[in-house]
Amino acid sequence: MDKILAVTKKELRSSFNSPIAYIIILLFLVVTGWFFTTTIFPTGLVSMRGITENIIIHLVLLIFAAAISMRTFSEEKKSGTLELLLTKPLKDFDIVVGKFLSALLLVVFTFIPTLVYVISFKIFGLGSIDLGSIFGAYLGLIFISALYISIGIFISSLTENQVIAFIISFLIILILFLFNKILVFIPSPLVSTIEYLSSDYHYLNIAKGVIDTRDLVYFISGIYIMLLLTKTSLERRKW
Repeated sequence: MDKILAVTKKELRSSFNSPIAYIIILLFLVVTGWFFTTTIFPTGLVSMRGITENIIIHLVLLIFAAAISMRTFSEEKKSGTLELLLTKPLKDFDIVVGKFLSALLLVVFTFIPTLVYVISFKIFGLGSIDLGSIFGAYLGLIFISALYISIGIFISSLTENQVIAFIISFLIILILFLFNKILVFIPSPLVSTIEYLSSDYHYLNIAKGVIDTRDLVYFISGIYIMLLLTKTSLERRKW
């Protein structure tokens, strides 16, 4: 565990030294802030569902996840530092999990300032607060972000070109997200399967404050599979 934490700290420092992280964080906060002041604030009810179900905010989250994960392995491959990292007394899975946790923590840090919306309503007594949906919304955001990041890390491990890693990761993540939006065009026998594969479907279930084991299994198994594939990708150097 100490080795994983060491990799996580190293990657976090590296991320905060990159302007890309700050740009995407600022973009996410600007979009959520604008949506809050124009949609949530006038209604007097803080439930976060309006924000978390907004497709524009989802697209920003997709871009964010792809952008911060594209450099996890691609940059090190291109600079040649990956081989140096792999020669250290670290297991491949320690490196993968450490990089995954650092990217996820970066996303969580981005979500924290949005709590200002909730706190402002509470302090100034501007409206009611639906704590159940707020908890579900943030939990859902963490799970869906973790899945997207794990996909991005896997793609990053396959190429040393960050732009290619970003584009492929974004497209795969976007497809998973859109599965829930195209069900009307899917043949009836396949609807349930496509719906289950949709990241947005499981996210919205959790965002409603309903914690279902099927949704948890979807995210946890998806994350684990992606991280395992990333580990396998790193092990190709031994073949």
